[in-house]
Amino acid sequence: MLRTKSRSTLWAALIFGFGVAAAPAMALDAITFEVTGGDEDVEDALRGASLLLSAQAEGTDNNQDLFATARADYGRLLGALYAMGRYSGVIAIGIDGREVASIPLLDTPANIRKISVRIDPGPAFKFSKARAMPLAPETDLPEGYAVGETAKSEVISAAAGAAVDGWRAAGHAKAAVAGQDLLADHNKATMAAELTLNAGPLLRFGPLQVTGQDRMELRRIIKIAGLPEGAQYDPEKLEDAAERLRRTGIFRSVSLVEDEEITAPDKLGITAKLVEEKPRRFGFGIEAASSEGARVSGYWLHRNLLGGGERLKVDAEVAQIGAQDSGMDYSLGATLDRPATLSADTTATAFFRIGHEDEEDYVQDFAEAGLGFTHYVSREMTARVALEYSRFWVKYPSEEINFSSLALPVGVNWDKRNSKTDATQGFYIDAEIAPFLGFDSTDSGLLLSVDGRAYKGFGTDDRVTIAARLQAKGTLGASIDRLPPDYLFYSGGGGTVRGQAYQSLGFTSSTTGRDSGGTGFIGASLEVRTKVTESIGIVGFADYSQIASDGLFGGDTLDHSGAGLGIRYATGFGPIRLDVGVPVSGEDSNPQIYIGIGQSF
Repeated sequence: MLRTKSRSTLWAALIFGFGVAAAPAMALDAITFEVTGGDEDVEDALRGASLLLSAQAEGTDNNQDLFATARADYGRLLGALYAMGRYSGVIAIGIDGREVASIPLLDTPANIRKISVRIDPGPAFKFSKARAMPLAPETDLPEGYAVGETAKSEVISAAAGAAVDGWRAAGHAKAAVAGQDLLADHNKATMAAELTLNAGPLLRFGPLQVTGQDRMELRRIIKIAGLPEGAQYDPEKLEDAAERLRRTGIFRSVSLVEDEEITAPDKLGITAKLVEEKPRRFGFGIEAASSEGARVSGYWLHRNLLGGGERLKVDAEVAQIGAQDSGMDYSLGATLDRPATLSADTTATAFFRIGHEDEEDYVQDFAEAGLGFTHYVSREMTARVALEYSRFWVKYPSEEINFSSLALPVGVNWDKRNSKTDATQGFYIDAEIAPFLGFDSTDSGLLLSVDGRAYKGFGTDDRVTIAARLQAKGTLGASIDRLPPDYLFYSGGGGTVRGQAYQSLGFTSSTTGRDSGGTGFIGASLEVRTKVTESIGIVGFADYSQIASDGLFGGDTLDHSGAGLGIRYATGFGPIRLDVGVPVSGEDSNPQIYIGIGQSF
């Protein structure tokens, strides 16, 4: 039996073997690579770990480089074996018949013709003992760190990390592994592992120090971070503080570093090391559809307007350029966000927006203004509330009507997608309810909306993804004839039913004779997204929607559907989208084309 302590070669190899990949590489004729035992998974892991095979795949032919790589491959392959729990493996690497380990370091072979690698991995060792003491309450060690499980080095390391993290979560920031006792029994192919923890003292947060700020006010950085000085140390609160600073968008880099020494009697100082972004940026976007024309948008952003993290965004949009049945729309707006208002996790927002819309059924000018607050419940969930005033000047073919309302929208957003532009796993839910008080010719009522999306990937690297979306919008308690167009819902087009012409599904009022949207909208979409290559994907989709003339489901109802195929081309900022849809039901029969950036949902 071989007993190894913390300074042993065994423990060093355990650490070395963490990041071993398992991707196989093709050996060239100049290298023979043999693994005994017949286990394909073991051979694949060793081939993927081999520096020699990687060097040959890259075309390395320099003798000195190959010699150095061969010497380094011992440690690399040993780490790969330990990562699989194989501690009695034998590695032989030869250069033209000579064992590499026996060749002096400064005696590089003059002409390397053949390299051979032969590995006997030996058996997989099992844990005969798997302990870590003492442990903080509610510490969860890895499931694989248990008697009878394969004694993989990464599992031992994960157990050590989990034990330390358990004490840190309990307020012991300086917890560490004080010792490790690893006993490998080669006759029985077992490993006895015992980790000893030093919890260290219970600590509290000290004052936050800041370095790297330039234009940002120090007091506002401390306020935004919201690190609770004097509270018990908690690594989650430390990461929350870093996340608050990151989401302002002001900093290119945020790092919260713990002091090496404790400030008597029990405080741990924290230093925020920051690198600021350039204060200004701009961006633009473009989309196009055959019936609704092109949409061009752009924005200008100031990240730190007054030095306290205030973010001013001015955006403009021109839409329906070249639309088939309507004129151009345009809008201009400004939004001012201020983080850490009311609380460290609450952002205040003020906005103003004006615009013009030239639709087939109406022409309107509008102005909107509001003040609201967004609270970050967690990194995936936000809650919001606002007070908004809207004014509309609407021209119908037969009359002109002014609408105005004061609304109180309250909403929540829960985003668990693994990507905002090209999700393959997770879900997204946004829900809002907005009571509104109508003025002039406007009824009072209640607006509600729900947008739910789900994603499930299958196969290697999620090469096939099923994406589904369900939308519901309704205006309750108000007459369809006494609501502005923005409170009514059409269907048809890229955001509802692809294949149907833009806003082609609507009602004609029996009272006024006006064409308008409905008070209720239900929409469903299903996509199957398949990656053909790393850059190119194909999408099949089907969309359906229904609108109602009274509430969400009441009165008259109309529905239609569409389906089609699309192509995606992956870029660094999201996939470029091209969809061709055709009507499946309804009166229209012409195909529609849609071009944009990002998935359709």
